[in-house]
Amino acid sequence: MGAQLRIYRRRMRSVKATKKITKAMELISASRIVKAQQRVAASTPYANELTRAVSAVATYSSTNHPLTTSSERPIRAAILIISADRGMAGAYSNNAIKEGEQLAALLRERGLEVKPYLVGRKAVGYYKFRDRQIAGQWTGFSDNPTYEDAKEVAGALIKAFIADAQTEADGVDEIHIVFTEFKSMLIQNAMAKRMLPLEVVESDAPAPAGLLPMYEFEPNAGVVLDALLPRYIEARVFNAMLQSAASEHAARRRAMKSATDNADDLIKSLTRLANAARQAEITQEISEIVGGADALASASAGSE
Repeated sequence: MGAQLRIYRRRMRSVKATKKITKAMELISASRIVKAQQRVAASTPYANELTRAVSAVATYSSTNHPLTTSSERPIRAAILIISADRGMAGAYSNNAIKEGEQLAALLRERGLEVKPYLVGRKAVGYYKFRDRQIAGQWTGFSDNPTYEDAKEVAGALIKAFIADAQTEADGVDEIHIVFTEFKSMLIQNAMAKRMLPLEVVESDAPAPAGLLPMYEFEPNAGVVLDALLPRYIEARVFNAMLQSAASEHAARRRAMKSATDNADDLIKSLTRLANAARQAEITQEISEIVGGADALASASAGSE
């Protein structure tokens, strides 16, 4: 009984130490979520307005530009997958990787070759473990990305998109991005979007009242699109990174909260088992004392 009691107490000390770690990580993630949410809220309007500007140029001009014109015979597509550098965030990275795998399967069904661009050690490790080719990889900033990080990633994507996919092995005809959209502290959804070429989407929203604006592009629409292309990609990639970072913190907070609650339940269970073992040990000691006293009394009566 004494050995069993020591085992329970040793396990309780181990679980309590683990609980302190998970609680600390939960509090750290909770404090970082607020800042991450503020960064998402600050970057989203700029990214949306930049997308509207690009859409306006594409809609109100007849220029055939790679930004808005799909290739007649696309042969290659790039997928940017944004995951986490660290674990203990539940299924956050797995969901993003799974979404990327589903998108890659759809692109291969269309006959396209897929070139993966990966952000985060989790996605990089997933592809390297399966000995898959990686077109580009970036790590070390998944939970706190900067605009310079997004600019570096966007630069590689733009270089691949501008290159002629028909003649150059590094060229791509389409760029897709897979990231985790931050909706709330409890809801984060992995999603895939096509960044380039721009898609024309039918909308059910009512048309704006009044006259439509007239646009004039100087010196011409092609030059405007050339200037907007890098800024558009950088803004979309940066916003996706920020949303993924906020989602990562929220997922890690939720996972650590669950781990802390499980540690509390395990400590309570071990405490009950330890108390039961201690009570059994006390009962055995009392039984031994009573049995020894009876034996002593019997021996004394026999000697008389």
